[in-house]
Amino acid sequence: MQYTDFTFESLGDGIEICISDEHRFGTDAFLLADFAQARHKDICADFCTGSGIIALLLHKNYKPKLTYALEIQEKAHEQLKISLKKSDIDDIVPVLGDLKNWRAEKPIDLITCNPPYKINNTGEKNDSEAVSIARHEMLCTVEDVCRAAKKNLRYGGRLCICNRPERLCDIMTAMRSNGIEPKRLRTVHKNPNCAPWLILVEGRMGGNNFIQIEKPLYVRSADGGLSPEMNRIYHLDGTN
Repeated sequence: MQYTDFTFESLGDGIEICISDEHRFGTDAFLLADFAQARHKDICADFCTGSGIIALLLHKNYKPKLTYALEIQEKAHEQLKISLKKSDIDDIVPVLGDLKNWRAEKPIDLITCNPPYKINNTGEKNDSEAVSIARHEMLCTVEDVCRAAKKNLRYGGRLCICNRPERLCDIMTAMRSNGIEPKRLRTVHKNPNCAPWLILVEGRMGGNNFIQIEKPLYVRSADGGLSPEMNRIYHLDGTN
C-alpha cells in the first residue's frame, strides 16, 4: 500500500523519523526513553512502538546492543522501516505483530512501553481507527503488556512504562501479578504548580518489595520556559 502523508523530522545525529497523520510522537516518548536509561550491553524491546520513536531515541542516546520494535499496525511498522533505511540503522529490528504472541530469541534486559492510556469504551474515540487503537486499550491492555513482559524478560530485567496518573494502580497491580515488582516511580508535571499529567514506572522481574519515589519532573519552570531537566532530555543544553 502506498501512503501519501509521510513526512520526516530530524532527531539529530543523522537520524530521521518518518511520521504520519496517525502515527506521530510527543513529549512522553522522550521522557520514557530518558527514564529507562538503557545500557550498551542491553538487549531491548519497545512494545507499542508506533513510529519507533522510543527505539530510535534509545539507539541515539544509549546505543544498546539490539532493540526489537514491536507494532501491530502496519502503517506505523512501515514508517519505522523507512526511518531505519533513511537513517542507516541496523541495530533496531522492526517487528509487525501482536505483543501477546511475541517471543524473543533470547531473554530481554529492558522492555519499554508507551501503551494506550485509556481503558476501552471510556472517553471519546478519534474518527481515525488507527489513532483510537493507539489511545484506547482496544487491542492491548496494561495486563497484556505485563504478561508479555513476563514471558520475555530475563530474571532481573526491567519493564518501564509511562501512563496517566489515574492508571497507577492498574500498572502496579498488573506488574505484581506477573512477577514484576515496581521499583521506581516518577511523576511528571507541566510546571511546579500543577498536579502530575504523566507517571513513569519501572518494574524489575523477580525484584524484592521496595519502591523508590523519585523527585518530580517539571516540563516547564515557574517562568514558563523549559525546565533545565527538559533541556537536558531534549539535548538543548549542549550535552550529548
